[in-house]
Amino acid sequence: MVLEAIRQMTVAEYLVFEEGSEIRHEYIDGELCPMTGGTMIHAIIMNNVSGELRQLLKGTGCTAMSSAMRIGISPTRYVYADASVVCGEPVTEYKTQTLLNPTLVAEVTSPSSIDYDRGLKREFYQSIPSLQIYLIIDQQRPFVELHTRQDTGWTLREFSGLDASLPLDTIGCQLPLAEIYHQVAF
Repeated sequence: MVLEAIRQMTVAEYLVFEEGSEIRHEYIDGELCPMTGGTMIHAIIMNNVSGELRQLLKGTGCTAMSSAMRIGISPTRYVYADASVVCGEPVTEYKTQTLLNPTLVAEVTSPSSIDYDRGLKREFYQSIPSLQIYLIIDQQRPFVELHTRQDTGWTLREFSGLDASLPLDTIGCQLPLAEIYHQVAF
């Protein structure tokens, strides 16, 4: 996604505008940023991640959510993740449409979003105190960057190939790349 502001507005104006909009927008410090459409592969991967996490987390006290859930980064920053997980009681605002305490967020990259997902958006997510896991999922090849919060800061591990599996220790499960990329041909 290219961060192109279409107009300046207040947070209150954004929240009302977004509720009636046919397309989603991120809101960064007063700027409204339209979300671009994704490819079929992007949509399949997003659905696979949310669906697999839902299955893995049944009965654990954690809930997987789709890209429809807005994530509150700060009082002036709102974004949408391709998938998210909250463990324990969700903390929400604005008619429960904004999640404030995600445990995991995942982004599926595209050529237009990869720099944003790895750069500024990663920084935004990692500023959320509750966040423990940030996944950056490549849609061009079976490759995932696993960012995990440690006592000393964030660590990065990379996983590639359909035989690999992501150790999501914080939420007590393993996420196989074969499931992330189910029905995706490379």
